[in-house]
Amino acid sequence: MTSATGIYSARMINQMHQDGAIISAQPFDADQVQPASLDLRLGTIAYRVRASFLPGPKTSVMKRIEDLKLHQINLGDGAVLERGCVYIVPLMEELALPEGVSATTNPKSSTGRLDIFTRVITDEGRAFDTVPAGYKGKLYLEISPRTFPALVRQGSRLSQIRFRSGDSRLSVAEHKELHAKETLVFDDDAIVEQGVSLSIDLLGSDRGGLIGYRSKRHTAVVDVDKKAALDILDFWEPLHDRGTGELILDPDEFYILVSREAVHVPPDYAAEMVPFDPLVGEFRVHYAGFFDPGFGHAGAAGAGSRAVLEVRSREVPFLVEHGQTIGRLVYERMAERPDNLYGADLGSNYQGQHLKLSKHFKQN
Repeated sequence: MTSATGIYSARMINQMHQDGAIISAQPFDADQVQPASLDLRLGTIAYRVRASFLPGPKTSVMKRIEDLKLHQINLGDGAVLERGCVYIVPLMEELALPEGVSATTNPKSSTGRLDIFTRVITDEGRAFDTVPAGYKGKLYLEISPRTFPALVRQGSRLSQIRFRSGDSRLSVAEHKELHAKETLVFDDDAIVEQGVSLSIDLLGSDRGGLIGYRSKRHTAVVDVDKKAALDILDFWEPLHDRGTGELILDPDEFYILVSREAVHVPPDYAAEMVPFDPLVGEFRVHYAGFFDPGFGHAGAAGAGSRAVLEVRSREVPFLVEHGQTIGRLVYERMAERPDNLYGADLGSNYQGQHLKLSKHFKQN
């Protein structure tokens, strides 16, 4: 395995699997390895627990599960995970990472767009979605559907993991240099500092005024493994601009919106949308933060793709306006360029996207 600094490519992830650094009793699915990440698969059992937790030093996840478990559910034939409940699922993949190789995890794009809150936990973990360098042990996924009840089964893929060696994030100067060379966002007034700022589109000029969707309550179940199976209007209320370029986010409501800027991730880089600064507004944007090499890249049939935003207000109603900054993309170097890029090579679901719901809904 190369010692090059950066995010590991699909080839390197497959090599880690062959070398025993990624362990699984079953072979990888044909499309499980992405250009810069690996999808993680649910195991056979889900544990309903009373509360979310971090195990902390010298404590295993299973020990905490035994303390907090209400009951367990067999996922072999599929099971519905209810809204507002917390479940812990041992994952099919385990790790035996080399020293110097760490990892981070994130919900998959489709998971975030369904408002299924997920985060990975490790034994003795002190932080969610963080796997320390050299970690050896099991991985567990905390799952809490927030909006729709979700039907999952053994092998369902809700989360993804990225492996890295060293500090691969770009500095402010490197972000500015890369933007000048490659155009990271297609906006003449883009703010490029420790990442590239994104703003919100609340005009919908290229969509007949459609600016987003607000989730409905008391819907049917979403099967996370079925594509294009559900009618949009059974689950979502379309939102249109009425000439103001504004939207009031209601507390405890979930919205799908879109960035004003088209985004580009060059082939030698990966990006992540970092948590929104709470000093700027009382809402959370984008649960699923990984952007693979080639996202929005012209050579991968992208030519700039919008960032779809999963938005949830916090305790109070909050007014957002067209063009308001809502987050930033931080870029990292790849350890090597992937053989296949996000997009045309892989039939990716969200290449060239504008405002788009998850793959589970029939697109008009």
